[in-house]
Amino acid sequence: MKLRVAVAQIPVGTDIAANTDAILRGVEFSKKEKAEILVTPEGSLSGYGLDFDRDLLQAALVRVVAAATDAGLGLALGTCHPDAEGRAHNQQRFYGADGTLIGTHSKILGCCDPENPEEGEHKDYATAPLKTLVFKGITIGGLICNDMWGSPGYTSMPNPHLCQQHAAAGARIVFHSVNGGRDGSEWSRNVVWPFHESNLRWRARAGKVWIVTVDNCAPLGIPCSAPSGVIDPQGNWVCKTEPEG
Repeated sequence: MKLRVAVAQIPVGTDIAANTDAILRGVEFSKKEKAEILVTPEGSLSGYGLDFDRDLLQAALVRVVAAATDAGLGLALGTCHPDAEGRAHNQQRFYGADGTLIGTHSKILGCCDPENPEEGEHKDYATAPLKTLVFKGITIGGLICNDMWGSPGYTSMPNPHLCQQHAAAGARIVFHSVNGGRDGSEWSRNVVWPFHESNLRWRARAGKVWIVTVDNCAPLGIPCSAPSGVIDPQGNWVCKTEPEG
């Protein structure tokens, strides 16, 4: 199995035009590096939230997919997206190099206050059952941020170990889009980051899967909430970005 991947550790905000420009820079980088698929953070096109212009988002999506298609590049694109009933999903949208939508993953472990589980992302976003997809003949899975680690204090349900479910279903690679909270504090650096990194490495090793993960880098000037890069099935980093920027 050989697949050349790129990750775009880019700033994600509420400005769809700025988000689009950042993703297009990632497309250009991926083309120069001869990558076959580009992975972007959670909400990287729409912004991480429900208050986005749906017409503007659709136009941006068409533009990004067209640019990737021109580059012969697949996408694991993190974005919120409305379904046919108008409910928003926090998604990864997987596109082939020809621009065909292969499938989607909707975030399952939405963040909320466990003492008030009816509020938060469980209420805000629709979801869908976990499934594997096929990209270039390789069985893959997608997860979004908390789907990987089920953070204490933000998860109201028992952790269903979604990465291991993907592995049991035959996935060889799990693509992971992140947009974690961070503030540059001692807690962020010495608790949140190590918790995320340990989960990534341990789950790769436990499932014997490759994990390709990427975080939002905004706000600039402080470390991300989690490392970005590629982890092999033994739980070792093959490559990793700088912790900020």
